[in-house]
Amino acid sequence: MQGLLKLALRNIFRHRGRTAMTLASIVFGVVALILAGGFIEDTIIETGEATIRSNTGHIQVARRGYWEYGSQQPERYLIDDVEGVRRQMVAMDGVADVMFRLGFSGLLGNGRSDWPIIGEGVEPDREARLASYLTVVSGRRMTDQDRFGMMIGAGVAKALKLGAGDTASLLVSTPGGATNLLDFEIVGVFQTFSKDYDARAVRISLAAAQELLATPGAQLGVLLLKDTAATGIAAETLRRQFAGKEFELRTWQDLDEFYNQTVTLYRQQFGFLTAIILVMLLLSVSNTVNIGIFERVSEFGTMLALGNRASRVFGLIVTESVCLGLIGSLLGVVIGVVLALAISQVGIPMPPPPNADQGYISKVLVVPEVIGLAFLTGLLAAALASILPARKVSRMQIAEALRQGV
Repeated sequence: MQGLLKLALRNIFRHRGRTAMTLASIVFGVVALILAGGFIEDTIIETGEATIRSNTGHIQVARRGYWEYGSQQPERYLIDDVEGVRRQMVAMDGVADVMFRLGFSGLLGNGRSDWPIIGEGVEPDREARLASYLTVVSGRRMTDQDRFGMMIGAGVAKALKLGAGDTASLLVSTPGGATNLLDFEIVGVFQTFSKDYDARAVRISLAAAQELLATPGAQLGVLLLKDTAATGIAAETLRRQFAGKEFELRTWQDLDEFYNQTVTLYRQQFGFLTAIILVMLLLSVSNTVNIGIFERVSEFGTMLALGNRASRVFGLIVTESVCLGLIGSLLGVVIGVVLALAISQVGIPMPPPPNADQGYISKVLVVPEVIGLAFLTGLLAAALASILPARKVSRMQIAEALRQGV
C-alpha cells in the first residue's frame, strides 16, 4: 500500500498541468461550499438573535393555557406573584435577567384620530438589556423614571403623525369590563425587524399598564440568557421546576414560526446547492481524470504486461484521484477559511428581509460542520470520478492497451 501511494503521488506531480486543472476544480467547489454555508449559517443566527433581542427573549413563562386562550380572556391568566416567580427564574445558572410584561389592546389617539394598537407594559431598564435589536429612530429609550412615558412603533408614529415629545391618549378596557383613559408622553419611536409589529406596537411602563388595567399582576415572564445555545437546557430546567404547577413555558423557537420556516428553507437550499456542486465537481474532475487516464493507457498496459494485476492498476488510478481530492480539499478549506474571515471583517450589507424595515450587515461564519461537509464533498467527487475509467482501463486486454501508445 505504501508503494502504491508513493507511485500515485509521483504520477500526480509528473503531470503538473492536468493536476493543476483538477485541483482548481476541487478547490473552487470546496471554497464555494464553505462561503455559501457560512453565509447561510450567519443569516440563520442573525434571524434568531433578531427575534430574541427585539421581542421574545429566550424563554417566556405564563399561566397554563395563556397561549391558547389568553387573547380572549387575558385577565384569567395573570401571574400574581411576580417577584416570587422572578426569584425562582433568576436563581438558574446562565440567566442574564428576567423581566415581566402585561399585554393589552386599545386605541391610541392624537386628539384628531385614533389608531388600534397592541401594547405592552414593560420594565424599561430591564428591557433595555434585552432589546439590542430594537432601534430608536427618534427620541430616546424609555427608562424606569418615565412612569407615564411611551414608546411607539414607527408604523404607529407614521399613522398618527406622532413624534418624540408629543402627547397621546391611550384608551383600554379593564379586566372588569370598564374603560380607562390615560395620557402619555411619547419619549421615543422604535423600529424592529418586524414591519407588522411596528405598525401596531406601543410600550409603556409596567406600573402604568397595571394602573391602566387596574391589576397588580403581569402575564408574561421573559427570560434572557447569557448564551442562546443554552436555551434547551434552561427550558428543561424550568419545566422540572414548574412541574405540577400552573405555569407553562415556550422557547423563542416555539414562539416564532417565521424563524422555523426560514431555517427549513435555508437548510433545503444549502442541501440543494451541495448536490449541485457535487455534480459539477464530478463532471469537471471526471473530465480531466478521463483525459489523463486514457492518455496513459499504454502505460497501464505495460504495467499489466509486467505482471501487475488488474486490481493494482485499478487501485493506482483511484489512489491518484483520492490524493488529488485530499490535496484539493485541504487547499480549498484553507482558502475558504481565509476568505470567510476576510469577508467577515468587511461585512456584506444586506437589504431588509421580507416583512422588515431594517437591513443588516452579514458575515461568513467559519462553521466546522460546513467545513467538514465541503472537505468530504471534494474528496468524494474526486474518488467517484475515477471509478468508472479505472474499471474500464484495468479490464482492457494487454495487447489492446499497448496498441494505444503506437
